Amino acid sequence: MNLPEQPSGAQPPARPSPASMRASDADRDEVADRLREALAEGRITPEEHAERIDAVYSAKTYADLEPVLSDLPSEEAPRPRVDLRKDQQALPPPPPQSPNLVAIFSGVERKGRWLVEPTTNVSCVFGGVDLDFRQAVLSQGEVNVNVTCVFGGVNIVVPPGVRVIASNTAVFSGNDLPEDDTADPDAPVIRITGMLLFGGVSVKRKAVGEKAGHRHSVRREHHRMLHHEYHEEVREMQRERREERRQRRDERRDRLRELRDERHRGR
Repeated sequence: MNLPEQPSGAQPPARPSPASMRASDADRDEVADRLREALAEGRITPEEHAERIDAVYSAKTYADLEPVLSDLPSEEAPRPRVDLRKDQQALPPPPPQSPNLVAIFSGVERKGRWLVEPTTNVSCVFGGVDLDFRQAVLSQGEVNVNVTCVFGGVNIVVPPGVRVIASNTAVFSGNDLPEDDTADPDAPVIRITGMLLFGGVSVKRKAVGEKAGHRHSVRREHHRMLHHEYHEEVREMQRERREERRQRRDERRDRLRELRDERHRGR
């Protein structure tokens, strides 16, 4: 078959740009996986993730997918790594503080830039303790927070990239820990040990500068409720003891009447 010859000087048809080419289902799934990673790392909010997922699965071309990832680091680009361990070449280490925090019918807080000793001992009885590790300097790669808590609560805030492990004992209590957001084997570790009795440890992952919301008011309300429940239990026990004493007194009185009546009848 003889094809018609192109006129001399005619330009070949322009090829479509890669951005205008159609995206496949595999391409959309890959972008969705990147968005899930960004959500887990705290780079985007849940609302932003939902909006971008909608845009991903309605995208038709690569050009439609590019804006979704434009403000996120590429997989090949190096990412900053969180390191809470002490760096001698950076700022000087903060002055040491007491590794023991005690809250009895009160609250204790430690935040900002502070030196975390290998073991921090936390004791609270009808009280609350807040520990913010976002600007803390760890004295070693793994530190221990030993918690002894009775009718109280410990709130811990850690930055992204820090692994939190609970190795404590809880009786009528519990730990609320976030999922790991890093697979780095050298990531800093905060290990929680100790004993909880009618108390709890809550760990939140927040970036530096992120607001804590109503956490303090919620904690105060929680402790107020625990305090009220405890005193209600004590009052109920006291009422039961008074009732038992009254019943025993009535039984003794009735027995004395019976003995007196028998004595009179015996006469």
